[in-house]
Amino acid sequence: MAIFSVQAQPTDAASWLDLARRVEAAGFDSLSAADHPGLGASPFVALAAAAAVTSTLGLGSYVSNAGVREPILLATDVATLDVVSGGRARLGLGAGHTPAEWRAVGRKRPDVAGRVRRCIAVAEATRDLLAGEEVTVDTPDLAAHAARLAGLRPVQAHVPLTIGTANSTLLRWAGTHADVVGLAGFGRTLADGYMHEVRWRADQLEAQFAQVAAGAAGRAEPPVLEALVQQVTVTDDAEAAAARFAAHGGLTAAEVLATPFVLIGTEDEIVTAVADHQRRWGITRFVVRAEAVDAITPLLPRLATLSA
Repeated sequence: MAIFSVQAQPTDAASWLDLARRVEAAGFDSLSAADHPGLGASPFVALAAAAAVTSTLGLGSYVSNAGVREPILLATDVATLDVVSGGRARLGLGAGHTPAEWRAVGRKRPDVAGRVRRCIAVAEATRDLLAGEEVTVDTPDLAAHAARLAGLRPVQAHVPLTIGTANSTLLRWAGTHADVVGLAGFGRTLADGYMHEVRWRADQLEAQFAQVAAGAAGRAEPPVLEALVQQVTVTDDAEAAAARFAAHGGLTAAEVLATPFVLIGTEDEIVTAVADHQRRWGITRFVVRAEAVDAITPLLPRLATLSA
C-alpha cells in the first residue's frame, strides 16, 4: 500500500477549507502545512481551521523549524491541535535551513552540526512534554526550565513524530526515534537562503537509507519512509518533461525519473514508479503539493492496493 498526503499553505479561508474537505473526501491520509514564520501562514492555526471541517484527516506541520521553535510553545500548539481535532495531530520537525528565520528571532544561524543538535534537543523535549513529562534542559543548544503542559494533554497517547532531513546524523537519530522519516533529498542551501542542491541520485539515496537503517537497528518496527514529491506531471512524454526539470538539478532525465521526489509520466507510469520506489527503497508514504491533488486523486485507489 502506498499512502499519499498533501502539503499546502492557506491563502484565504474558502479555498483552504475547500481543500481540506476535498483531500479528506478523496482519500488522502493527511493535510500538512509548511512552517516558515513570516513567509506564510501559521500552520497550527490553519490546521485547526481544517480540523473543524474534517473528521478523519491527519493534520500536522511539515515541518517545523526546530531552530526557531521552542519546545513548550511547539508542544502547546500540537497538543491544542490534537484536542480540537479529536486526536489527529502529527508533529513534524526539521533542523531548518533558512537564514532569515533565525535573523527574524534575533538568533545567529548555527552551523549544520549545531542545527542538528538543536533539532534533536527540541524533538526530545517536545516529545517528553507531549507525553506529560516535566522538562528541564540547560545546554548551549536549548534551555528549558521546569516546562510542562499543565492542564492540557493531547488526546493521543503518542503523537506521531516525523523528522524531515537528509543529514546523516539526524537520519540516524530519526531511525532510532521517529515514527516517520521524511525525505526530500535536499543538499546544501543555495545562496538565496531558500533553495537547495539536491541529493537525488541512487547512490546518494542509498547512503541516506543506510543511515536510517543503522539508527533503526534493534527496533521492532523501523520508522516509515516518506518522500516529499517536488513535482507531479501527467504526460505522455515523460523524458521531455523530466529533461526540463533535470536542468535545474544537474541531473539527467533518467536520474530524475528514477528518483522518488518527482512523479512524471502517464497515469500508468506514475503508478508503476510508485510501486518501484516501494520495492526498491521501502518508501510507502508520499507527500504531494496542493497543485498535484487533482492529478493524484484518480490514482489513489490503485496506489492503495500496491504491494511491497
